[in-house]
Amino acid sequence: QMQLVESGGGLVQPGGSLRLSCAASGFTLDYFAIGWFRQAPGKEREGVSFISPSGGRTDYADSVTGRFTIARDNAKNTVYLQMNSLKFEDTGVYYCAAGYKPNSLRNSWNEYNFWGQGTQVTVSS
Repeated sequence: QMQLVESGGGLVQPGGSLRLSCAASGFTLDYFAIGWFRQAPGKEREGVSFISPSGGRTDYADSVTGRFTIARDNAKNTVYLQMNSLKFEDTGVYYCAAGYKPNSLRNSWNEYNFWGQGTQVTVSS
């Protein structure tokens, strides 16, 4: 069965850090671009970060630039999202997605082929 599984979410205070993981099973991520998206209650899903299949190109939403870092380890079939200096507004469910065609963060979430179930990130004091 082909699936993506996110992990690493949790409750963190403002200014804290979390590292999210997106692990694939049943297929290899080598040829897929990966996007991280998030959805806060009552808001639309938004793109957070993007990485090309080789890892040579990354992209970030303005709201997370300088605080989040995306990376991939194709040998482990896993993509990571390191989140530092977390803010209240970073709260939401974070999803990773794998797609053949996306080539930047401008690609919509529905252009991806596979989705994880999401992991909750809550930034609260």
